[in-house]
Amino acid sequence: MATEKFGIIIEKNPPESTLTQLGVRSWPKWELIPPSKFPWTFSTKESCYLLEGKVKVYPDGSDEAVEIEAGDLVVFPKGLSCTWDVSVTVDKHYYHSE
Repeated sequence: MATEKFGIIIEKNPPESTLTQLGVRSWPKWELIPPSKFPWTFSTKESCYLLEGKVKVYPDGSDEAVEIEAGDLVVFPKGLSCTWDVSVTVDKHYYHSE
């Protein structure tokens, strides 16, 4: 079951059938080492699947974070400006659309 907060949609531990249907394993990969904190703006809609990692995403203007971690399938809306606070190295598949 997916949840949504600040326009960010998170599905915890989606079934392999969902990942296969979306073609997640063929998406490009991105890895960030070491853990860090940085601003980011999504210029397109981005779907990603975290293979490893733990991140708190703080949308601009909010003190509240959206937490994502390994096993999460996440969709970030186009135009979202935020700060990524990476506490555990991230390894993810990602896909840009729109």
